Order: sequence, then structure tokens, then C-alpha cells
Amino acid sequence: QVQLVESGGGLVQAGGSLRLSCRASGSIFSSNAMGWYRQAPGNQRELVATIFSAGITNYADSVKDRFTISRDNTKNTENTVYLQMNSLKPEDTAVYYCKLQNLPRGNAYWGQGTQVTVSS
Repeated sequence: QVQLVESGGGLVQAGGSLRLSCRASGSIFSSNAMGWYRQAPGNQRELVATIFSAGITNYADSVKDRFTISRDNTKNTENTVYLQMNSLKPEDTAVYYCKLQNLPRGNAYWGQGTQVTVSS
């Protein structure tokens, strides 16, 4: 089992910044992918950004050049992923979920979600 604990959500004005953190602990494979997804009311959950244990990143077009994903693998039993969100827009408002996918054929685990609200 893997436990994911998210933090850093909140209310911010348009143009502002927030930093999300997600700490993963438990049965984490050395090869894995961690990522952030978001779900706004009435919408499906969508990918925001992912980062593999080797450091390769991937972003949704809507957040490129505004959001940066990074991770800290220095602790053997924990992996932490961050999402630095700059130039926030009202359309970024959503519940943001952290995900860890053990690779190549392990299970996927989700965090409980953290609310991000951007006011205009």
C-alpha cells in the first residue's frame, strides 16, 4: 500500500501563485510516475502534469509555461512531488489530486485532493 498526503491548496487571486505538495510513503517502486490531476465541478478529472522517477516531465497544454512539477526522491521510503503554480487563472479552479503509479505494472494510488480556488 501507498499513502499520499497532499497540502498547499487554498484561495488566491488571479495572477497569483500557489505551491502544492504531495508526500508518498509505503510500497513505492524505484521506478514510478507521480503526477497531479484536477477536477472542476461538472468536468472529468484531467491530467495537469506528471514526472517520472528518472525526471522526465509532461504537462497539459493549458498549464505549460505557468506550472512546474518537481520531485524529491532523496528519502528511501518517501517520494514527494511538488506543483508550483504561477500566473493562476480562474479556470484553474478545481480539486487537485496527486497520483502515484508504480511501474512497470504496479498499482496506482490517489491522494484525497486539495481545493484550489482562483478568484477573478
